[in-house]
Amino acid sequence: MLAERRHQLILRALRSGGPAAVTDLSEQLGVSPATIRRDLVKLEEDGLLTRVHGGAVVEEGDQPFAEVAEVRVPQKDAIAARAAAMIADGQSVLLDIGTTAYRLARQLHGRRLTVITSNLVVYEELADDEGIELVLLGGMVRREYRSLVGFLTEDNLRQLHADWLFLGTSGVRPGGQVMDTTVVEVPVKRAMIKASGRVVLLADSAKFPGTGMAKVCGPEELDVVVTDAPVDTATRASLQEARVEVIVAGRVQA
Repeated sequence: MLAERRHQLILRALRSGGPAAVTDLSEQLGVSPATIRRDLVKLEEDGLLTRVHGGAVVEEGDQPFAEVAEVRVPQKDAIAARAAAMIADGQSVLLDIGTTAYRLARQLHGRRLTVITSNLVVYEELADDEGIELVLLGGMVRREYRSLVGFLTEDNLRQLHADWLFLGTSGVRPGGQVMDTTVVEVPVKRAMIKASGRVVLLADSAKFPGTGMAKVCGPEELDVVVTDAPVDTATRASLQEARVEVIVAGRVQA
């Protein structure tokens, strides 16, 4: 069996049944445990799974946008309201994918702003607001998560500069690293960071540590974190060391 086919079958087995042991995968695919271990190393290097003791696990990718949008809405709204207060009229704002960025967009109606986004739900929310100059980045459509990705999106970003980026995440590690569950989104997020004057991470309490195997950036690339609850001690220390301001729903923590 070709390695590429084995990799497909391994990922399918992990997605359908959760964590799997090397011995189980070896029996299912009819190859040696050593071959499976090499396959797991390669798939982990490609960011497609995480090796655990005796086997591997695939972290769940992004849920459909409509499902995530119904979760922790009051917390997201509190974060969004505080973030919106940071923006002055006349400024340019980059809004990342994700449901918290969408909640922030809802706070921007009636403002005189330029909003740049690859988030199709943000676009739909603001499309009829004539006070907002709206720039939709091009790219390949991720239908389930209502976003645009790929080299076209990244190329568009290289031609733009925004005063603010409001960045989403699936998890923040204790060292302050910002993570994502979907590898294809990471280059777009990095391009957004480069295109922005100030970077604000929007992260509710469930994002500490949250999920994600792909690193977007370190704490040194953030200016502010806006959250809804106190950040754990280890992460707070990492953010403080990187001189990142942490704002907790109406009060400054660090």
